[in-house]
Amino acid sequence: MAEPDERIPKHVAIIMDGNGRWAKQRNLPRTAGHREGVKSVRAVVEESVRRGVGTLTLFAFSSENWKRPRTEVNVLMELFISALRGEIRRLHENNVRFRVIGERSAFPEKLQHRVAQAEELTASNTALNLQIAANYGGRWDITEAARRLVADVQAGLLDPGDIDEQALTRRLSFPDLPEPDLFIRTGGEIRLSNFVLWQSAYSELFFSDALWPDFDEKAYALALDDYARRQRRFGMTGEQVKKRPLLAAYGR
Repeated sequence: MAEPDERIPKHVAIIMDGNGRWAKQRNLPRTAGHREGVKSVRAVVEESVRRGVGTLTLFAFSSENWKRPRTEVNVLMELFISALRGEIRRLHENNVRFRVIGERSAFPEKLQHRVAQAEELTASNTALNLQIAANYGGRWDITEAARRLVADVQAGLLDPGDIDEQALTRRLSFPDLPEPDLFIRTGGEIRLSNFVLWQSAYSELFFSDALWPDFDEKAYALALDDYARRQRRFGMTGEQVKKRPLLAAYGR
């Protein structure tokens, strides 16, 4: 069996930033940028499948986004519902597994129902794991994992002395998937914005000036190609990495 190509990230996480500014530049309402951004999602998903990326996690709606104007939040919810209706069949036909990470109980029941249907329909697909982070925050994720640790200790399922990084990691949002190898943010901003904080401890960071609606397959390819040229050391020296396979060195 051939070794996986280490130049291709197993997991890409993206903050899709710049929809509002894209719309403002064109004298359009901010919601027009969100609608246009759906095309970029489609382009990035298709390029991920073509390149052999195993998991793609997109930051669609943070736990802080509830602070935005109510009209914009309502449009985002409706856009999410309509996108699920329009795209999930296409994803399924292309063997893409879909799921949502985040506190979904705050969403309208109609949206929760459509998410559950989409996850069930695509559960056995294997070409790509597409995760949408919605009402998600990295600190929320860590806090929820800590609560699960406490509950397991109180239930006698876990000894306090056994709590380590792996114990917490297993209680985060996607313990069954690899941590992000490549973390991309569009829109010219250079910050993490509370996205997959724990899981991105060793991620390679790539910041693009392109606003999300302009981030097409070519812009995404530039990020993937940049990643392919990097040497990932995980605390070792460059010479050590060259002397032994990265997979063995990182214990994967």
